[in-house]
Amino acid sequence: MPTMLEEAVAQLDQVAALIKLDEGVHKRLQRAQRALIVSVPTRMDDSQVEVFEGYRVQHDNSFGPTKGGVRYHPDVNLDEVTALAMLMTWKCALMGLPYGGAKGGVRCNPTAMSQGELERMTRRYTSEIVLLIGPELDIPAPDVYTNEQTMAWMMDTYSMQRGMTVPGVVTGKPVLLGGSLGRREATGRGVAFVTAEAARELRISLGGATVAVQGKGNVGGVAARLLHEAGCRVVGLSDSKGGISNGKGLDIPRVLRHLQEGGGFADLPDVDRITNADLLALPVDILIPAALEGAIHEGNADRVRAKLVVEGANGPTTAAADRILEQKGIRVVPDILANAGGVTVSYFEWVQDLQFYFWREEEINQRLQDLMVAVFRRVWEYAAEQRIAMRLAAMSLAVKRVAEAHRIRGLYP
Repeated sequence: MPTMLEEAVAQLDQVAALIKLDEGVHKRLQRAQRALIVSVPTRMDDSQVEVFEGYRVQHDNSFGPTKGGVRYHPDVNLDEVTALAMLMTWKCALMGLPYGGAKGGVRCNPTAMSQGELERMTRRYTSEIVLLIGPELDIPAPDVYTNEQTMAWMMDTYSMQRGMTVPGVVTGKPVLLGGSLGRREATGRGVAFVTAEAARELRISLGGATVAVQGKGNVGGVAARLLHEAGCRVVGLSDSKGGISNGKGLDIPRVLRHLQEGGGFADLPDVDRITNADLLALPVDILIPAALEGAIHEGNADRVRAKLVVEGANGPTTAAADRILEQKGIRVVPDILANAGGVTVSYFEWVQDLQFYFWREEEINQRLQDLMVAVFRRVWEYAAEQRIAMRLAAMSLAVKRVAEAHRIRGLYP
């Protein structure tokens, strides 16, 4: 199976051929602009020192500072981080944000670490990458197994080294420290916005539409709740260990409240326990893979029975699976559009931090909806005009925009 980076480069190569991308620009965009590997020595609670490996990759900064999350996971590696940085470049370009793409991570098992160990590791990692980050250079954000608290530690560490408080160095912070209202739910809210638009185009009425969501966190859980509120019948929900289903529809507010209070899927009445493989194969109108990458692959894509797939996660569908879904007539709203709500509200947060002026949550949500809907319309119309899949359309529009920035700026020296 190809690595995530090989998939990302192959995707770029396909788009380059379609839009007749300049060969020199194509070669530049196949590679990251900068990549840093760092050692992260951390004193553990037992006084022993563990040395983790960390990464920060900046793919392209043609439009401004780079932007991207930091993930903590045992499988984090340079190829994965580079691929995710590349995807962030296309996502920011597609949304018209003044950012390039970046990504970071530390290879560790955060679930086996105490809060103190995570704080010490985060502060050391931030110190190691401090020369690459800043409000005008590169702005980290939360990702897998990182959160508002992680961002607060990163902001504080950077600020201590600068001798002044610099809230704009990260986004996804607590609101008290300059975070934005609406940021926590932004990615899931964006997924819900584009799902509604795609359903309208495909003449799927949200009232009573069946939905399965893989992932119950800030993306999947929020999208499930908002679609439930819009009248959808959410019949499946899962996490990394498995999930639940009910053909009549799950009581999503009750399920999420139960999970937030520390309960598990096994404790819920009136549901059937299912695997993640089962969830992907449920006969639904809308499937939202909102967990990790590669969930839909060549081995299971033929089992997908949804009419519409909306990618809440980054890279949840492999290239081979994409071809199978297309052959089956299943419409896919790609990740660089569907889950762009997070980086969009991160941009709003950064703007607010630079101005030291903060907006109302209703204003933020409305701005997010306006932008997500406008970009969806652009991608949908371009896909129809060129008679290509939405992923290829979204990628083409994004790569064209980055290529034009390179053409206008020229090559230094």
